[in-house]
Amino acid sequence: MMKNKPIALVLLALLIFIRNTSGSSQDDQGQLQVGFYAKTCPHAEAIIHEVVRRAVVADPRNAAILLRLHFHDCFVEGCDGSILINNDLDGELKAAGNAGVAGFDIIEDAKARLESACAAVVSCADIVALAARDAVSLSNGPFYQAPTGRRDGRISKMSLAADLPDVDDSIEVLKSKFKQKGLSHKDLVLLSGAHTIGVTACFFLQNRLYNFASTGGSDPAIHPLFLPKLKAKCPLNGDVNVRIALDRTSQFIFDDQILYNIRGGFAVIASDARLNDDDDTRQVLVSYLRGSKRSNKTRPSFKEDFTAAMVNMGKIDVKTGSKGEIRRVCSAVN
Repeated sequence: MMKNKPIALVLLALLIFIRNTSGSSQDDQGQLQVGFYAKTCPHAEAIIHEVVRRAVVADPRNAAILLRLHFHDCFVEGCDGSILINNDLDGELKAAGNAGVAGFDIIEDAKARLESACAAVVSCADIVALAARDAVSLSNGPFYQAPTGRRDGRISKMSLAADLPDVDDSIEVLKSKFKQKGLSHKDLVLLSGAHTIGVTACFFLQNRLYNFASTGGSDPAIHPLFLPKLKAKCPLNGDVNVRIALDRTSQFIFDDQILYNIRGGFAVIASDARLNDDDDTRQVLVSYLRGSKRSNKTRPSFKEDFTAAMVNMGKIDVKTGSKGEIRRVCSAVN
């Protein structure tokens, strides 16, 4: 009996070690989960929703602004709120690909309210993700369960944003950039569908209208009836800050009209039009259209698949567990 006691003690110590190691590993690595703040800040999502609701009611353009903010955050250093850091010298917001990104005041408003309710609990990265989700639903789009538990990054550098998807990228480059982030060509089509709401600036149409592929001409993919309308809004040597709706028929309503626009040659920006240039992305695009070979029963739901793509994007290189921090204000690291 005494001979077995040391063995038993060793086994017990080993079990305790394994249990403790397993627990710390889970804490270090972490996982996103729906309702992450249910116990630590039970009203977090309701607080964010109310801030976003007020912003969208005040200006419907804020919905697309918040949706774009989430995309640009996730594509640089992962979904970690790094785009929010106010680094005047070398911040990622200074990158050319982030021109026009906004919505920071809305995120800071939500953060201030959350800090009053439950200080140092809810990350800025999660506020951005949840604000994008609520922006979609408040624009007649689908509401979806967004996993949370992200922590905030501490690094924001312009050089890290050098490879953001660009409006003038070829379809091969766009697919490659999405693949590098763990996203598929289907995700590319669906996330481009976010352009069903919002506007762009004439700045982003200059090459497409007046020097496509360095030819000095216009993108041949533009419908001949649509080209003069785009040029009238964005004349050569005109004001590049003029805004133009990405979806010419329903810029404040989240629907699938953008897909029909792209297929018919009425895409506003070049990167949307490029979805027609590739067999893989074109097949995904067409699968959502009425009149395709699929019946209404077998045709996939754009809205449902869009939410899945948003959840996929929201998982890019997230910091969880002991990584990162929970910022006190979103514009500065602690």
